[in-house]
Amino acid sequence: MAATTVNEQITDAVTQSNVKVVGESPAMALSNVYQSAAHSTGIMFENAVNAQNQQNILTQAATTQGVSQIYSLDTIADAVSIAKILNP
Repeated sequence: MAATTVNEQITDAVTQSNVKVVGESPAMALSNVYQSAAHSTGIMFENAVNAQNQQNILTQAATTQGVSQIYSLDTIADAVSIAKILNP
């Protein structure tokens, strides 16, 4: 078998592309880390907003229930008996 030689322009091009890929690797890795952190932060804020909405719904329901109970005291006798319970 005869030894074959490769044109120097080809070896230079392959070497340069390998150097380019190796040189860009740290930047690509760090950009992936930043993108992952931004995505996680976005999900965290979405969860916080959802929790606040749920808390607001719960607060409104409790307020509505409390007002409903206040309005259900239908007679002055109820008010007098409650006053006697609260002020023995």
